[in-house]
Amino acid sequence: MNPVIDSLLETDLYKFSMGQAIYHNFPDYTTTWTFRCRNKDVKFTAEMVEEIKRQIYLYCDLNFTEDELNYLSTIKWIKKSYVDFLRLWHPRYEDFTITTDAECGLAIETNGTWLNTSMYEIPTLAIVNEVYFRMAYDYSELMESFEERLDAKIALLTDGTYKLGAFSEFGLRRRLSAEAQELAVLKLKNANLGDGSKFVGTSNVLLAKKLGVTPVGTMAHEWIMCVGQGNHKHNPAYSNWYALDYWVKEYGILNGTALTDAITTDCFLRDFQLTFSTLFSGVRHDSGDPIEWGEKMIAHYESLGIDPRTKTLLFSDSLDFERANKINEHFNGRAKVAFGIGTYIANDTKVPALNIVMKTTACNGQDVAKVSDVEGKGMCKNPNYVDYLQRCIDWRMENEQI
Repeated sequence: MNPVIDSLLETDLYKFSMGQAIYHNFPDYTTTWTFRCRNKDVKFTAEMVEEIKRQIYLYCDLNFTEDELNYLSTIKWIKKSYVDFLRLWHPRYEDFTITTDAECGLAIETNGTWLNTSMYEIPTLAIVNEVYFRMAYDYSELMESFEERLDAKIALLTDGTYKLGAFSEFGLRRRLSAEAQELAVLKLKNANLGDGSKFVGTSNVLLAKKLGVTPVGTMAHEWIMCVGQGNHKHNPAYSNWYALDYWVKEYGILNGTALTDAITTDCFLRDFQLTFSTLFSGVRHDSGDPIEWGEKMIAHYESLGIDPRTKTLLFSDSLDFERANKINEHFNGRAKVAFGIGTYIANDTKVPALNIVMKTTACNGQDVAKVSDVEGKGMCKNPNYVDYLQRCIDWRMENEQI
């Protein structure tokens, strides 16, 4: 196979947003990341594992080009000091442990500085996806079904069947292939979507540069987990406060979409009071019922005297156009609504997509975890730590004086 990843710019924008904040605030933090395949019926062959190793080795041989760094410099919140760091940075293959010791036949773990290991997540998942689908199926048939479905769903936007408002493509980590993702972004960019839907951009920074669309993305769960739980003197029930505070110190009012569900949205709202609610331009939904969540956020803004119509509700949890259309219809005129849509755009074929993740499982030598708004989205090697984190959250929610 040709290299799946041939540029270090091919990652999601939030990796650079978080990377800069890590570089300036937590350069000595260390993390462990663990791969998991949630599909019970998927098996990676020994040949697939060897190809994945080879692809990751090729990825680790890359460096940023000056042209790529110049493009990053055009993003208004990226600072020269971080660009200079990236000029010297490249991945380390020694940080990876790749074996067949897993039920699915593929185990991947990365260990090292947070600066390094954070950058590995997205390229690793893209590599695993593309190797699997090219080796397990007739790839040309998958691409044919992908394009047919893509054209059909874009037609539902152009004819006004679905009105999504502003939406972006977020599919890099679970895409069928680089070819498929580029085709999807290009077709969405060139489609005449009319007034009901507006394609805003992609999380894939390389594709944004190549196709002249906007790169999109702010923070992920790792930021809240590692900032809030990586310092072992902190009470982890206050993870959101620490994470939001450092983010504001780094970015001020720029790049401000807060992720709410790292340790439940209810706990997040305890810290998302007037200052943070004013400074951050919006919030992102990634688990739980989207309508209930949106209503909760609107009520929260109103309770603070903030007009929710000035704030963005960004939805990004397992969306398709039908779900996004219903959400947009429900909140239209009550808040700014936006969507990040991943697998449905980047890997919708005649065979099921992989449900694979790579999550932070340790920071500075101790466990970290997220307690999502629904069960099944968390990942931690130590159930005792999850129990401890949940008890910290429960104690705060039940006993803290508001």
